[in-house]
Amino acid sequence: MLTVDFQRFPLSPGDHVLDMGCGAGRHAFEVYRRGANVVAFDMDREELAEVSRMFGAMELAGEVPEGASAKTVQGDALGLPFPDDSFDKIIAAEVLEHIPDDMSAMTELLRVLKPGGRLAVTVPSWLPERICWALSEDYHTAPGGHVRIYTRAELEAKLKATGFRVDGHHHAHGLHAPYWWIKCAVGVNNDGNPVAKAYHQVLVWDIMKRPLATRLAERVLNPVIGKSVVVYFTKPHGPSETLAGDGGREKTDAAA
Repeated sequence: MLTVDFQRFPLSPGDHVLDMGCGAGRHAFEVYRRGANVVAFDMDREELAEVSRMFGAMELAGEVPEGASAKTVQGDALGLPFPDDSFDKIIAAEVLEHIPDDMSAMTELLRVLKPGGRLAVTVPSWLPERICWALSEDYHTAPGGHVRIYTRAELEAKLKATGFRVDGHHHAHGLHAPYWWIKCAVGVNNDGNPVAKAYHQVLVWDIMKRPLATRLAERVLNPVIGKSVVVYFTKPHGPSETLAGDGGREKTDAAA
C-alpha cells in the first residue's frame, strides 16, 4: 500500500533514492521496481533484515530492472550516515511524527539531498489522528509511538524553515481512517474484535483487487478523512529559488 504518488514524484532509472524510516519497506520496494538505486534506512535491525530478504527475492523473481540496486542501512535519523548531497530523491513516510527532535531530522534530510532534488514526506492527517488520540491513550503512548499531530501548515512551515521549497500536497487512505477509529474504540491490541476484523478484510480486498467502487470512494474521502497527508518539497539551488518557488505555490495551493 503506497502513500507517495509516483506520478507526482517521478523516478528515473539510476536515481539514488533514500527511504528514510523505511519500516517494512513498502516504498523502497516500489523504488527498486522502478529501476532506481535505493537505500532503505531505519533504526530497526529486524525490520531491515526482512527488507533485505525481500530485495533478494525481488531480484531472483526478475522484478528488478537491470542496473538497479538496493541495500539497507541501520542508523539514527538525527545523524544520517551519508555525505552531503548524496541523493536525488528522498522519501520520509510516516516517520517524522515519531521523532521528538523533528527539526534536526529535517535538517539532515536537507543536507543529504542534492540541490534540485525532491523530498516526499507523509504524516498522519490532523483530523483522523486527533480522533484516534481522543479515542485511545494506548494509540499514542506506546513506546516508539507518535509524539505529535501535525497540521499540514506546521509541517510545511518547518520544512520551509529548514530550507526546502514546497511543491504541493494531497491526502491518501481515506478508507483507512475508520478502521483506526474502530481499533482505537475497541482497543488497539484487540485483534479479535469482529468489527475490526471484518473492516480489515475489506481493506485487504481493496488493496489486492482495487475495485472501481473503493477507488471512487477513496477519491471522495481522501480530502476529508484521508489517514495521511503527503507533501512534496524541493531542495533549491539557492535562496532566490526558494522565494520564487514558494511564492508561486502559495497563490495556487490553499492551506488545510
